[in-house]
Amino acid sequence: MAVAGTENGGGPLAGVRVVELAGIGPGPFAAMLLADLGADVVRVDRPGGAGLGIDPACDVTNRNKRSVVVDLKAPDGAERVLRLTDRADVLIEGYRPGVAERLGVGPEECRARNPKLVYGRMTGWGQDGPLAQRAGHDIGYIAVTGALGMIGRPDEPPAVPANLVGDYAGGSLYLVVGVLAALHHARATGTGQTVDAAIVDGTSHLTAMIHGMLAAGSWQDRRGANLLDGGCPFYGTYETADGRYLAVGALEQRFYDEFIALLGLAGSVPERGDLARWGELREAVAARFKQRTRDEWTAVFEGSDACVAPVLSLREAPAHPHLAARGTFVDHGGLTQPAPAPRFSATPTAVRSGPARPGAGSAEVARDWGVPELDAPIQKGS
Repeated sequence: MAVAGTENGGGPLAGVRVVELAGIGPGPFAAMLLADLGADVVRVDRPGGAGLGIDPACDVTNRNKRSVVVDLKAPDGAERVLRLTDRADVLIEGYRPGVAERLGVGPEECRARNPKLVYGRMTGWGQDGPLAQRAGHDIGYIAVTGALGMIGRPDEPPAVPANLVGDYAGGSLYLVVGVLAALHHARATGTGQTVDAAIVDGTSHLTAMIHGMLAAGSWQDRRGANLLDGGCPFYGTYETADGRYLAVGALEQRFYDEFIALLGLAGSVPERGDLARWGELREAVAARFKQRTRDEWTAVFEGSDACVAPVLSLREAPAHPHLAARGTFVDHGGLTQPAPAPRFSATPTAVRSGPARPGAGSAEVARDWGVPELDAPIQKGS
């Protein structure tokens, strides 16, 4: 595992200024990604905080940022934020629709003063529609898009994944794509715009390939019955002798042949194309895997194209030889965390600073952005 550098600068977004109105989940993660790519991200925390409920020193989604504290409900709160957005390229907020407007920092207020501003809005349901004002979480968003219904065994309730599919894949990553596209447009035309990133939209978009297969008749609209959803005996997970698991993805014929040979089942199991005997094939593979431990089987498949990988825990993952060699995880300030991704040949990225402590960056931000101290009284007419 690599040790992250603490040097300043770097990254393809160096020079881009981002204001993040503090929230939890996909908004902060999107802002972290922009910060990882080199943007100068100032997180506007509220008095008392609004984080994950953990020690702020451990909240990795606030790395590479600086924090100021502003009470947006105070009479001068909006003006303090607007002074930042005057000098920003991007703003990110994750309030329910209409809240930012009521606080005086909505897109119209911000762009009246800074027409080039890209205003990124992160919500679950979107800015309009029957559910726009309703509360929600990742599990509900992926439920109505059809994504959750595809996950799990056919004879059990849908398996609840960690909130990666909705919040971060369908939410944060789509917000970042939208912000960067709008930023490109703003720099070309001088005109900013609002990016409405709804988790239900992004998650639905992620299922595009599956919808194509469904239309072509090559995907059944039920879980555990398809090539990529665990219905296939050579694309799924299997328990080993020590109660751990291996992931098998031997889809192509030549990879499957190597998989069966290394498993020691060549010539003794049904043909892979005989769908009627897939249950029999699965049972044979499962029984074979139960004869050795996960690590013993990992050694058997090492160096092969059988497409078999050990299922690792979060604490195990950084020590995986491939991830360790690439520096996929880094250690910064005693926190083991994923390194910035993707990678760039000319503008490399790094974990430059640890999680921003609420309010700790006020003086630096005021100096670097050319605004008055965030906690200084606002004089009438200033």
